[in-house]
Amino acid sequence: MPESRTAERLPALLIVCALALACVVVIMTGVTPTKITAQELWGSARTPGERAFIASHRGGAESAPENTLPAVAAALAAGFEYVEVDLALTADGQAVLMHDAAVDRTTDGHGLLARMTLADVRALDAGSWYAARYVGTRVPTAGEFLDLLAERDGRALLDLKGTWTPAAAAALADAVTARGLERRVVASSFDARTLALVAARSDAIPRMAILRTLPSDVVRAIRQVDVRGIVVDRAAIAARPEIVEELHAADLRVVVYTLNSDRHWDAAAQWGVDGIVTDDPGALAVWQRGLAMD
Repeated sequence: MPESRTAERLPALLIVCALALACVVVIMTGVTPTKITAQELWGSARTPGERAFIASHRGGAESAPENTLPAVAAALAAGFEYVEVDLALTADGQAVLMHDAAVDRTTDGHGLLARMTLADVRALDAGSWYAARYVGTRVPTAGEFLDLLAERDGRALLDLKGTWTPAAAAALADAVTARGLERRVVASSFDARTLALVAARSDAIPRMAILRTLPSDVVRAIRQVDVRGIVVDRAAIAARPEIVEELHAADLRVVVYTLNSDRHWDAAAQWGVDGIVTDDPGALAVWQRGLAMD
């Protein structure tokens, strides 16, 4: 993703408009949402060598078909601090768990998710490609996922794929609020406008910006979108490891994706990142225990 002066500023006008809408809602309803701080979410900023929290990538893809309820249930049962899932919109604006733009890789269907209705998607088999025992597993809706999260007392990083509509962002925020999950769910996205739309509906839901590359003034850029920190590609931090300390000094947190080897885990620990997204959370947990005993 190439950097530019415009990209660094982010879509500021859209963000300001969406956040202004949030202020109007507060004034009209008389309700002031309580913002959740980075400290409340993740505790103190990590220092180099300190254990980072583990986020199980795409639900729990090491144990079951990615972005399905069995995968999420397995990750929650294993005790990982966060499950990371992808939420994308169907043609009729419904949020479902899906990473790819097309359904081909993880279901028995074909075509782009954005051209399918929720009914189309619900008819797909999302488990047979993984193992025979998962035949008939369905693509979950956001509501089904949040119900399971609430039932199991879990925490989640929600990767909101693509550009969301105001209606879809509002529906997700309402679903989180209805289940009392504001302190256990973090909305994240590459798209700043999508995050602003979530904030317009509920500024209480924590948000993080997902980045592949780092703007020259990271702290300023992050302040513009009013988030609690970044979910960032490992290579970007490797090129500028000092940025972790800068973000921590601004009371922002750093989560790195997607690290699957002890070499990468060791580097992340030395940088002092706060969280690690991984496809192999079990191995990372064992590695961290070994590091603590050294």
